[in-house]
Amino acid sequence: MKINAYLEDLKAKSVAELNNELVAAKKELFNLRFQNATNQLENTSRIKEVRKNIARIQTIMSEKAKIAD
Repeated sequence: MKINAYLEDLKAKSVAELNNELVAAKKELFNLRFQNATNQLENTSRIKEVRKNIARIQTIMSEKAKIAD
């Protein structure tokens, strides 16, 4: 149910807000990968979760682009 609430939250946002969310998620993914490379990351499953969130954001952005056309 947590994912469904996140998706509904994303769908309610504008394209500009989604773009900001996407940039933040990509920065987080970079930081997680950097921590993983230096063996400082404790929860490695967070990388997979952030990657999926990036894909979700991109999917919703493309859906909104199709509707706008």
